[in-house]
Parts: sequence; structure tokens; C-alpha cells
Amino acid sequence: MHFHMPTKLYFGPGEIQNLAKILVNDLKVENPVIVTDKGIVASGMVGLVAQMLPGVKVYDTIEANPKSDTINAIACDLRQIKPDLIIGLGGGSPLDAGKALALLATNPGKIEDFEGLEKYINDPLPFMAIPTTCGTGSEVTWVSVITDVSRKFKMSIKGPKMYPAVSIVDPDLIKTLPKPIIASTGLDALTHAVEAYLSKPATPITDTNALGAVQLILGAVEGAFMDIEKNHTDRENLMYGSTIAGFAFGNSDVTAVHCISESIGALYDVPHGVANSIFLPHVLAYNLPACVKKMADLARKTGFSAVDDKVSAQLFISHITALSKRLEIPVFKELNIARNQFEIIADMSVSNNSNGSNPRSLDRNDYLKILENAFDS
Repeated sequence: MHFHMPTKLYFGPGEIQNLAKILVNDLKVENPVIVTDKGIVASGMVGLVAQMLPGVKVYDTIEANPKSDTINAIACDLRQIKPDLIIGLGGGSPLDAGKALALLATNPGKIEDFEGLEKYINDPLPFMAIPTTCGTGSEVTWVSVITDVSRKFKMSIKGPKMYPAVSIVDPDLIKTLPKPIIASTGLDALTHAVEAYLSKPATPITDTNALGAVQLILGAVEGAFMDIEKNHTDRENLMYGSTIAGFAFGNSDVTAVHCISESIGALYDVPHGVANSIFLPHVLAYNLPACVKKMADLARKTGFSAVDDKVSAQLFISHITALSKRLEIPVFKELNIARNQFEIIADMSVSNNSNGSNPRSLDRNDYLKILENAFDS
């Protein structure tokens, strides 16, 4: 059994105010850059952070499902200005982009050259993660997911040197999240936790973190959705649940939900959290025969109890389905992906690195069945 977590974590309301001190005392850097997106700039959050770092250079062109050509273009500039720290500020896309740029700042080539495990020659630059949504978990994982635009495929770039050196997880930064983002990123975090618990590589340590995350997220997401600014305890629990879900899946794995969501994200630019939210209950229902006991244990520990294991597990799945409706998550049909695209999605899902971690073996036809079931429901 193995568990690795080298990231120094600062968690709590107001922790962002310690940013400058952390840079000096913990990281001892003088020339950081910020990697973010235009939505975070428009929110005023980049301005808040930049006030603490006078003169800091900001790269704000990161898109949802960050693209390889965007990453490669920024990397060329970074190699000229030679920063000593990359700060990722935003949701999962800026954080994943920041990790990729930390790698490219010290290694020649394009990001496509580093797909897979530990392909870098030189250690990446130190990376700091500042999440502004409640779903990514990227602030405590070693993976960067980047879309290869030539293949329309989401690559996983990973290695132990890619963990953030420091992460600041401040629940106050999500006070103004719009309801749709709370819903999709909250259920994205739930997906991370549930998949970590049910995946084949799960361990007692990852199970403990995954279970805690599921309990926190299920207890907090609706209150946060209703009024995230006023319901501060729900806001904090949701953010904490997201982070410890990252502890869990970062040391076990995700499963078929991510195999599908990463495929449709690469092909059709569907936001990752939305795709995970849509497919979680459908994959759970399909996986149930292979993990009845463990899914029932998860159900009972989160308040969905029946004498029969299968009934308990089904109650849990039904709750997630109903929760998704209350949180106004779209259904698969609303993504406007035609049935004639299902075969390419299924092929890409089978090829995903996490397919082998799914508790039930899934081939192309199995993914087609899940897609059909989701489309018809």
C-alpha cells in the first residue's frame, strides 16, 4: 500500500491573504507568473492576487479543457522570461495548464512530447495551486490533463515532480461562484470521491479520504447551491471535501465516468464537471454488479441504508440522480451530441488510461450501452 502527498496545504477562509508571505518564506521565489483564464480576470480575482504581487505577469488565455497549442505558445514565452514559480489560479483548467507550463518551462519540446508517466528530463518549476472552484482536486494531484488538438484527445501528463509545491485552498474564493458552476464542480468532486472509493487501485487510506469527501460533499452541495455566500459552513465543507477527494483519487484512480467525460470534453469541449455530473449515476448503475458490497458500504456510510446490499446501493444511485435534477444538471441529450458519435466516444473511452481501474471490465460495447442508457433516460 502506497500513499504520497508532498504538497504543503494551506486551507481555510482568508488564507489567500498570506500569499506574499508564503512565496517569501516557503518558496523563496522572486519572479512568479500567474496562469489563469479570462473569466477569473473578469471576476476581479486576478486583480486581488496581483495586488499582493506587484508587477506579476499574468497569462489569461487558458480555455476550458486547456489546449496543447495554447500551452505550447505560452511555454515559448516562459523560456524567455525565466520565471521561478508558476501560480495556477482558477478551476481545473488553469491548474492543469499551470502544471504543464511548469514542466515546459524547464524542458525542451512541446507538451505532446510528455504524455504519460514521468517523461520530463529536468524537474519542473515549482508550482502553486490556488483553486477557485469546488471540484478540481488538482491542487493535490500529480496529473495535468491537456487536450491534444491534433488528435482531439485528452492527454494525461504525470509524475511525482508535478505535485504542487504549495496549495492555498481558501473557501472565501468561491463565495461568488454562479449556481451552475457550484452544481457541476460540486458533483465533479463527488465523482472523484466515489470513483476513488470504487476503483480497483483503492486502498484503506484512499477509502478513508474518499468516504470523508462523499459525506462532506453530499452534506454541503445543496446548501452551497442555494446560497454559497451566506452558507459559509457548506462552502467550507464543499471545498474541504473537494480537496480530500483529490487526496483519494490522486493515490488510487478514477474510473469509467472520467473515461467518458474526458472523451466528450476533448471532442466537443463539454466542461469536465458537467460531463462527470451527467454520467456518474449511469456508470454507477452499470458497475453495480461488480461492486455490490463496496457500493452498499458507501451507501450505508452516507445514510442510504437497507438490509439488502443491492437495495442500499440502488438507493445511493437514485439519490445522486435526484440530486443532479435538483442542482439543474443537464441531461445527456441536452449536450446535442448525436447518436452517430457514440462509437468514437466509446473507442476513446476504452483507450483512456483509467479504463483498467474501473471495477467492472468495460469494452467498446459496454461503453456504447452506457451512452445509450444515458441518452434515453
